[in-house]
Amino acid sequence: MKSGQGARPDTPPPVTHCPVEATINLIGGTYKSLILWRLTDGTMRFSQLRTEVTCATPKMLTQQLRELEKDGFIRRTVYPVVPPKVEYSLTTFGKSIKPVLKAMFKWGTGYLEKVGLEANCSMVTSRSKQ
Repeated sequence: MKSGQGARPDTPPPVTHCPVEATINLIGGTYKSLILWRLTDGTMRFSQLRTEVTCATPKMLTQQLRELEKDGFIRRTVYPVVPPKVEYSLTTFGKSIKPVLKAMFKWGTGYLEKVGLEANCSMVTSRSKQ
C-alpha cells in the first residue's frame, strides 16, 4: 500500500458488541433512567409518572415509555374503562436494571459531593432504595 492509502471507503466499519454501549443505548434516553427508577417502587399511572418526572413533557414521556416497552423493560396495561386507565410496571427484565441504576445513583452522588454540590433531582426522594 502506498503512503496515504487506507481501507476502501466503501468498506463498512467492524461490528463491535460493547456491553457498556449496549446498556447506554437501552437506558440512555433523556428520561429513561428516571422512569425506570420510579417504577422500581411499583406500578404507576401516566399521571403519576408526569408528577415524578417533572422535566419531561407529556410527549417526551410518552415516547420514552414506548421505547422502554418496545425494549422489554416495562409493561403497559390498559384497562377498558372510561376514561381509559393505563398503568406501567417493570417486567422481570426491567427489574434486572435496578442494581445498575443504584450504582449510577451512588456514583453520581459521590461525584456531586466531590465538586461541592448537593443532589436535588427527582431520584433523591427515592433514597430508601439505596
